[in-house]
Amino acid sequence: MASPFPPVALVTGAGTGIGKAAAKALLQGGYRLVLTGRNIGKLQQAILDLGGTDSNCLAVACDVGKPDEVKGLFAALKTRFGRIDVLFNNAGVGSPAIPMEELDHEQFMGVVSTNLCGAFFCSQEAILLMKAQTPQGGRIINNGSISANTPRPFSAPYTMTKHAITGLTKSIALDGRPFNIVCGQIDIGNAATEMTEKMAKGIVQADGTTKVEPRMDVDHVGQAVLHMAQLPLESNILFMTIMASTMPLVGRG
Repeated sequence: MASPFPPVALVTGAGTGIGKAAAKALLQGGYRLVLTGRNIGKLQQAILDLGGTDSNCLAVACDVGKPDEVKGLFAALKTRFGRIDVLFNNAGVGSPAIPMEELDHEQFMGVVSTNLCGAFFCSQEAILLMKAQTPQGGRIINNGSISANTPRPFSAPYTMTKHAITGLTKSIALDGRPFNIVCGQIDIGNAATEMTEKMAKGIVQADGTTKVEPRMDVDHVGQAVLHMAQLPLESNILFMTIMASTMPLVGRG
């Protein structure tokens, strides 16, 4: 039996960039939203910018790399909305673009904590709720990035975590089958956000040169996430790549 209420989506890293664009698309698609990130002010501003209300949006400050905070996030979600239909694991950070041997432990673990541990902790809590709720099941969408397949120079921690996200996606897709839980991954290349402004100014290529790279409208990514989210649970986009058409990905290196 279908839920009589609009579906519920949780977006991590929702205060800016891809997360905010996905939240916009999901809200316009009829979802009730939980937006999370470390900065509550940015989350609250995002809700205002998107035209959300207290009835259909909830902002919760959370460091997804800390399991206790993630448990608190999901407790708040369950108290407000009672269930979760979509989790978009989007929160992610990078490290300085320097040779890997020059990175310190704190820089490395900061990337691992947010990008990999955060996605794992949020998926754990989502699966527990999806298994227990009626109707059972839901969808998890992981932000893999094109770095899940092809690295940029001086990006070892980020690339490692994004390759690991691919393993997490496949594992959830497999282990979730008995509970009507599906999982897919969206790999994004050069969406126009604060994080990619350096690409518009020129970024180091594999051959050591610096080149300006084309970017695409981030709202196209939001619409792609919405498309994945709205599929019936009998169908799944396991992997999707969305990218600026003329960016140097195909043939990189």
